Amino acid sequence: MGSGSGKRVVVTGATGNVGTSVVRLLAEDPEVESVVGLARRLPGRRPPGTQWSTVDLGAEETGLTEVFEGADAVVHLAWAFQPTHDPAVTWRTNVLGGLRVFEAVAAADVPVLVHASSVGAYSPGPKERAVGESWPTHGWPDAAYCREKAYLERALDTFERDHPGIRVTRMRPAFLFKREAASEQRRIFGGRFLPGPLLRPELLPFLPDVPGLRMQALHTEDAAEAYRLAVRTDVGGPFNLAADPPLDAALLAEMFDARLVRLPRPAARAAIAAAWGLRLLPASPHLFDAVLRLPLMDCTRARVELGWRPQRTATEVLAEFLDGVRAGAGAPTEPLRGRKVG
Repeated sequence: MGSGSGKRVVVTGATGNVGTSVVRLLAEDPEVESVVGLARRLPGRRPPGTQWSTVDLGAEETGLTEVFEGADAVVHLAWAFQPTHDPAVTWRTNVLGGLRVFEAVAAADVPVLVHASSVGAYSPGPKERAVGESWPTHGWPDAAYCREKAYLERALDTFERDHPGIRVTRMRPAFLFKREAASEQRRIFGGRFLPGPLLRPELLPFLPDVPGLRMQALHTEDAAEAYRLAVRTDVGGPFNLAADPPLDAALLAEMFDARLVRLPRPAARAAIAAAWGLRLLPASPHLFDAVLRLPLMDCTRARVELGWRPQRTATEVLAEFLDGVRAGAGAPTEPLRGRKVG
């Protein structure tokens, strides 16, 4: 245990979409004495009660064991989404970096590991009903994001077998949004050629209706609360995290007051593949394939065992995010810096 009466928690990926919210909530928790944020680049503003250190998980020598010494919990959030055209780079950071985190947790004898998995780790599943945490986590093999999340799930299976004294919690959130991350996510998925101000109801009279395009969303702050509860609650295992209602074309058309135009899957994929191939769109067609196959998640376990409930609906989350995209919203960290594109 860390020094003093409160917990010492180390957070990797502390300057990103999820990390900024998790660090803030942990720093405000009276049971947490200190929070150590790890990132490749330090933030411009740092919440009171936090310490910071630069770490590149893609490097062979990270010094993580020394940083983790004396910690009561490690929350592993670090993740690289780009470059989608070079999956070896993301594999080095996400998978090899994740394995380095797990090894350092064991070497430093940290009693709790909270890992950011994802709905993307799940194997293809139903869209008409929700599945629990026992649904297979083999991912969609053609998408690097899903492949990497699923690989780390298998690595954690072995880790838990070899280190039964360490409590491992796996968070499997839906797609996470908040206003301050809007610019980052526009860059990651829409690219520099997507003008945020165009995402207005009066400028989108038509929306494509792609069969199977039904997904869940969650506000980043609600996800961060689940991570905080996981640090404080003596419960391990996997937890699904999502807000209602599921998002589909009909709901989006209602939000934008737009008319739906049926678009076959092959046509939608061909357009995305062409834009991705020309490097006009960062989001790959492989991720599009995965989204069409991801199951809807049942979050009963998180409600019952963590006492967690999202405070915002998925509709409210999406509305806030779109407003942030239009305004070029951001935050004072390198990943979340704002940029309005006209």
